[in-house]
Amino acid sequence: MITVLGLGFVGLTTALGFSKKGFKVYGIDVDQNRIEKLNKGEVPFFEPNLPEALQEELGNNFILGTDLSEAVNDSKAVIICVGTPGNADGSADLTYLLQAVKDVFEVSDGSFKVIVTKSTVPPSTVSEKVKPYVQELNAQYNKSIGLASNPEFLREGFAWDDFMNPDRIVIGVEDEQSKLVLNELYQPFKAPVHYVNYNSAEYIKYLSNTLLSTLISFSNEMAMIADHIGDIDVAKAFKILHQDKRWSGYPAKMSSYVYPGCGYGGYCLPKDTAALNSIAKEKGFDTKILSGNLQINEEVMEFVATKVANTVPKDSTVGILGLAFKSGSDDVRLSPSKAIIEKLLDKGYTNIQAYDPMANEVFDATYKMPLTYTDTLEKLVEQADVLVLLTDWPEFRNNRSLLNSKQLFDFRYVFVDLPTQPEPTTAEMEMSS
Repeated sequence: MITVLGLGFVGLTTALGFSKKGFKVYGIDVDQNRIEKLNKGEVPFFEPNLPEALQEELGNNFILGTDLSEAVNDSKAVIICVGTPGNADGSADLTYLLQAVKDVFEVSDGSFKVIVTKSTVPPSTVSEKVKPYVQELNAQYNKSIGLASNPEFLREGFAWDDFMNPDRIVIGVEDEQSKLVLNELYQPFKAPVHYVNYNSAEYIKYLSNTLLSTLISFSNEMAMIADHIGDIDVAKAFKILHQDKRWSGYPAKMSSYVYPGCGYGGYCLPKDTAALNSIAKEKGFDTKILSGNLQINEEVMEFVATKVANTVPKDSTVGILGLAFKSGSDDVRLSPSKAIIEKLLDKGYTNIQAYDPMANEVFDATYKMPLTYTDTLEKLVEQADVLVLLTDWPEFRNNRSLLNSKQLFDFRYVFVDLPTQPEPTTAEMEMSS
């Protein structure tokens, strides 16, 4: 059984969605006008498919109510979908969220249940503000109530399909008892469930939205640059841009570019980004995204070198994994590895060894840096005290255990494990055994 607090766009979709999946769901909202409309089968805002779902589920699995005590005490999970409006300084107003948390404690009979925050809040909100408040109330009321963060990824106009057929489910949870409850709720969805900590769950939501906003602003900045240059068909240019095979995943996916690393290099990207930024300024347009783009590409290399320097003694043997600017190439022009190695040398590291499946000789001939090159990965790992992965070669990916035998700085974020299906519940594990 589930209680949903707040029946706006997210809350009503969530409540009706779980109801459709077979759960008994209580819907609670402080807006009596909204409750009255819902009781008449009217959705107080436009969202396709919700009116039909409301008519099918109301009085069946979905129960509208005002008795918070009954709802909470008949539920394993209380999902909070109240508003978190922005303050003048950009921070989130948590007044309604924290009040909802307190309301749950005040009516709870003491049986274990999980408070689930689905309201969108900035990363660290749950860990730094909600969790301490829950712990305070746990002590005050002597009631054991768990906590989880479960961000929504609903598009207006497509919310019903997004909820019923999710591409991924993200759950921030840090105790096993709460995890079991959330796992039970999402078993019927047959979608990948990712269990992370609170901060990561909130961050993933913002990562998604800020990527979209950045792509929009990037496109608008490029259109303004085109206008300043003149005689450019902006719409046609973008339509032709979309014909790039990488948008459809062949032979490489655009997602490979939307992933952190240690900067871009090679001949084209640095040169062309700098050139467009230069001509935009020449034409009188002060770029923000392109200038920031170039600045971040420099700063991330210093970030990488500093991360190493903060923990690795200067007399250590540092093993550099990868010299080419990307895998599958021996091109070392403007390779991030070159800049990072220079920064490590400047920070006092004098014993640096390097290995690249293709680019050892080209790198040495091009830059003449005081490095020792090894001809096999195994030899480099054997001789190095720490490893710094800078190029995403398949050979490195395929030798995870070897690389993990030493302290590894994985600046290409190569080694990530993701579940392909929801984890089984305790009951299912017992049944299968």
